[in-house]
Amino acid sequence: MQSSLPVRRTEALTIDAVAHCTEFASAQARQAGFPAARVDEVELVVEEVAANICHYSYGDRLGNVELVCQLLGDRALALEFTDGGQPFNMLAMPEPNLAVDIDQRGLGGVGVPMMRALVDRASYRRDGQRNVLRLEFHSACRLGGASQIDSNE
Repeated sequence: MQSSLPVRRTEALTIDAVAHCTEFASAQARQAGFPAARVDEVELVVEEVAANICHYSYGDRLGNVELVCQLLGDRALALEFTDGGQPFNMLAMPEPNLAVDIDQRGLGGVGVPMMRALVDRASYRRDGQRNVLRLEFHSACRLGGASQIDSNE
């Protein structure tokens, strides 16, 4: 779904990216008319994505995270994260084995499945030396709904 509605962009060093991107995206979701519960879901997803970029894409070095928000109309919002780190497709990460006791499987691994449950559409591509993750959100809360995830783009 493409639109000519306004596009807004922000960029932050990875050290500040989680807070900066979250604040920016939640303001855009509110502007798009999302209810408070859906804004909270957008914030959770943005926190997960930005933290994963900071941790996995750049490792121990600083880098930039660019976030472009586009209002798609019909109370929909696209978020596109771009970074220049090593190739990292979080959509291709395997599902955690939740049947195993948490003491045996360790911490982590549930953020990406949570993200998948909260977005309406997601895609990843490698564009030259940059990772590009696009997430689309509609204004209706997603808890319990299905999403369209394409990890092979």
